[in-house]
Amino acid sequence: MRHIKISFEVPPGDERDVLIALLADTGYEGFEETDNVVHAYVPEEAYDAAQVAETLSMYQVQHAAETIEPRNWNEVWEAGIQPVVVDGFCTVRAHFHSPEVDTPYCVVITPKMSFGTGHHATTQLMMMAMRHIPFSGKTVLDFGTGTGVLAILAGMLGAAKTVAIDNDEWAVENARENAERNGSVGMEIAQASLEDIEAQEYDVVLANINRHILLHHMPAMYGMLVSKGILLMSGLLTEDEAVIADAAKEAGFVIEAVEQLNGWISVKAIKQ
Repeated sequence: MRHIKISFEVPPGDERDVLIALLADTGYEGFEETDNVVHAYVPEEAYDAAQVAETLSMYQVQHAAETIEPRNWNEVWEAGIQPVVVDGFCTVRAHFHSPEVDTPYCVVITPKMSFGTGHHATTQLMMMAMRHIPFSGKTVLDFGTGTGVLAILAGMLGAAKTVAIDNDEWAVENARENAERNGSVGMEIAQASLEDIEAQEYDVVLANINRHILLHHMPAMYGMLVSKGILLMSGLLTEDEAVIADAAKEAGFVIEAVEQLNGWISVKAIKQ
């Protein structure tokens, strides 16, 4: 699968976070950030030049686009990726990093063209919230698994079975490699959307995606959970809180917790 890379100059801050969130809502599934430049990646068939031009023009940001042939992204990431320590609870590192860690859990990730290295605030928020969820013996669905980092961590925390799905073939391939690298057991990985998986009830649904997809699938995620089951969501900006909370309540959830980090939030909801 070929991708389009959009490069635009904007310094770190709220404006950058908003632009990344807007692009994520329109299908962009990978972001590489430097001091002043963001590179955003979208599958070629999902690229809409007029749409991205309109989105970036709202903030008077210039951009350039180029086509990226399919390739292994390890070399790109190895040049700059560093281990991440999440809340003194879990370290996320690449296989080429030193194995010495000071946290109870360590997930080894070798990312390709997929999201979830632990560097982004939304991944960290999900992992921080997972620390307080009783996963032992539970069944878990990781919706939009990316690198598989959250599904792998769920297994480390005691989940009996984890189903990890993503609609991107690169992500699925990468998640499988990462699951094998971490010795994950009881983990099923499939290229699928929510509608494609077999009907069954889960104890926990993890969904670190974006507002548009979460809103669209809120009723379906409610139906996939057991009574008192937990839905943990991120990929959300602070200003998304009200609309997500309203949609979750309308579906039948009770909001138990909302956490914030660098302008992003996670939302923990319980099925009643």
